[in-house]
This record gives sequence, C-alpha cells and structure tokens, in this order.
Amino acid sequence: MADTLASLRSLMASYSPPLDALLSEYVSARDKRRQFVSGFSGSAGLVLITKHEAMLWTDGRYFLLAMQQLSDQWKLMRIGEDPSPDVWMPDREAAIGIDPWCVLVDTAQRWEWPPGETNPVVDHPLEFSCRSFAEKLKDLRVKLANEKARGITITALDEVAWLYDIGGSDVSYSPVVHSFAIVTMNSAFLYVDKRKVSSKVSSSLQENGIEVREHVAVSSDVVMLASNQLDQAMRVNSSQNDVCENDTCDNDLIWVDPASCCFALFSKLDANKVLLQQSPLALEKALKAGNDAIALSIEQMQEIYGASGYFLEGEVANKKKTAVASLEKKSERRWTD
Repeated sequence: MADTLASLRSLMASYSPPLDALLSEYVSARDKRRQFVSGFSGSAGLVLITKHEAMLWTDGRYFLLAMQQLSDQWKLMRIGEDPSPDVWMPDREAAIGIDPWCVLVDTAQRWEWPPGETNPVVDHPLEFSCRSFAEKLKDLRVKLANEKARGITITALDEVAWLYDIGGSDVSYSPVVHSFAIVTMNSAFLYVDKRKVSSKVSSSLQENGIEVREHVAVSSDVVMLASNQLDQAMRVNSSQNDVCENDTCDNDLIWVDPASCCFALFSKLDANKVLLQQSPLALEKALKAGNDAIALSIEQMQEIYGASGYFLEGEVANKKKTAVASLEKKSERRWTD
C-alpha cells in the first residue's frame, strides 16, 4: 500500500468515490479502487489522497473494520463526526483529480470546475525550424517503414509541437499545445481544440497534408487506426505515400512510446500489433540543423557572456561561430582562469 500511495501522490491529490462507471453501489473486483489503494474492504466509503495525507471516510457500520484494515499511513474520517469531503476540500483550496465516470452529477455540481482555456495555436516559421513539415514527415515515415510499422501515435506535447511546427501557451513556462498526433504512411492528423486554431494556422497545416481534428476525436481515431480503417474513413488518398512505392508497404504495427503514451489510448490497440519503442522523434527533435544550430543571437551571447565574465568581442564578431563552439570556448576559459 505504501508504494501505491507514493505513486498516487506523484499525481497530486486524487479522489476515489465508492462507485464504478455504471454508478453502482456494488462493484466488480476490477472496480474496487478504494480497496486496492487503502486495503479497506467495506462496501461504503471514499478515499482522498494528497501529498501529505491519506483519508478514508466511512459510516458507523465500518469504524471498527476500518481501524483494523487501515495502515498507520491512513486517517479514518468518521462520517457524522469529522468534516465531510465537501467541507474538507474548500477549506484547503485543493485541486482534486477525479474520474468523471465515477462521480454523480449532483456531486460534481457542488464543486467548482476550472473553465477550459482557448489559448491560440501559433505556427513556428520555417526560418526558425529549418525543416519543413514535408521533410520531417517523410523522415518519420521512413523510420516507420524500417520498423515494419504503418502508423504512430504521438502523445508527447513537445514532439507534436516539433513535428508540426506549432506552439502555444496551454502549459505555463512551456510553449506547447494540448494535443495529440497520429501519422500513417499516407496521412497525418493533429488533434486539438479547434477553437484555438486560426484560419491561417489551419490553412498552413492543411496545405502540408495535416488534417486538424477535434481533440476528443483521438480516442475513436485510434480505434480506427488499430483496425487499419483510419485512412479509409478520412478518405485519404494513398498516393500521398512517398516512402513505399505503389503503396506496397506490408506493415502492420502501430508504433507507441511506452514512456509517453497513456494507457487509455494504448488499450484501444491490438497489443500483438504494437511496437513498444521510444518515439523516433525523441532524439531527432533535439538535433539542430542549419540556422537552428546558431542557438543564440549576437545580442543574447553578449548578454550571457557579459554577465558571466566570459564574453570575447572576437567570438561574436565572427558570424560563423556557432553557439556550441562559443560555449566550448567558454568552458575552456573556465578551466584556465
């Protein structure tokens, strides 16, 4: 139980009600979340786990049972005696994670839900990315073909942003967009809240063969991807395939990065036809090419080196010097000073 608590705490506060997705009082073994995380086997109760506390609420029928089954990591909250969850949460201004399938409407309406944000998606100009959509997609499809895969699900936000040259402000201090991507040998999809996508960005993506779909559509599209019906359903022209001649790729695997793909999407695939391997974009997006290799402008280099005492006028005067070479020089000076 200690390991389970530690895992949940890594996800911040969570709330587990005594119901399953069918909102039944009596649940099957696989839906006994409360018992799994706490060890409490009573039929009534709920748990609330935060970074520093683990509490179980139950009624008078189960006080004795809870005292016997809960470890010393848990605090028994006696219904009718201790503050209820509805009172406890507002007092601490806690942000609670829940499974919306297991929460009743009347319960949810008592809580304040944060409004959805519609921060705009912005495009990343080619002069900064140095590689076009087409080049990156073609390289990706070559890697798919080499691994006998016919498609890939991309769930890491920075990988989606790099592949499609987009950015946003959905996450503080990180220029990414809440999105998913699916790429097959013939098609490419971006799953995002369409309200965030301007006509300019949408046109740019579509001109490069990238179809913009609603964020929630990714779940059903992964199902179609698993059955090899996604391209057909989207009426994709197989002539877009510039990797396999005459569309002769006899591949049947779906590439999934186990370190970034959520289980909700993975579970919709045929596990026997999944390539569990690090995303081919994980390292590629870290490589710089052309102008992108000069990571700092003259002004930025002056500011950085000037502040640290390692600025040399001659280094930045030569525009052929890259940021990497300058940093290496800086490192050498540190050792000799």
